[in-house]
Amino acid sequence: MASFAREVAYRIFARELSDTTVALERDPDDAYAPQYVLTPTGAKVNRVFVIGTLTEKEDIGTDTEYWRARISDPTGAFFMYAGQYQPDATRALTEASVPEFLAVVGKVSVYTTEDGRVMTSIRPETISVVDALVRDRWVLETSRQTLDRIKELEEGSCENLPIVEENYSMDLEQYRQMVASALESMQ
Repeated sequence: MASFAREVAYRIFARELSDTTVALERDPDDAYAPQYVLTPTGAKVNRVFVIGTLTEKEDIGTDTEYWRARISDPTGAFFMYAGQYQPDATRALTEASVPEFLAVVGKVSVYTTEDGRVMTSIRPETISVVDALVRDRWVLETSRQTLDRIKELEEGSCENLPIVEENYSMDLEQYRQMVASALESMQ
């Protein structure tokens, strides 16, 4: 029996994901190859684990249910789209109320506009309602992981350093400030 291993779900703040502009090339010989993005702090991401406040949701489908939702963390907002191919996530989203805290694991979806901008959103796999304590723990751990990635970039030990340097400003202080702001929001 073949084993199946899931991609790691990275903890990423909304601002870092929205600043992400690098969509890495898929393997052209594999129709099922995952789509990765490279974040400004060097994370090669296919799946994310985020927690935030559901601030809006809307069924934008015409023939079938297709939900768009906005989830805010202390640094910005994630946009999420769920429909018939994510039945459990769609059901959880329809039952969730604004402004509940939601924990979401999902794949990063990438869209490149005509002018070449990369827009990211999340295609949820699972959605759960959580409380403020779980959200605060997520902020703490996401802060730690973000600072670890920043340190790896500065030390030159990030394996994606050449691509990060080529595509992003190496002004990492803005992401340190983002972390500080996220931590202050918990007080």
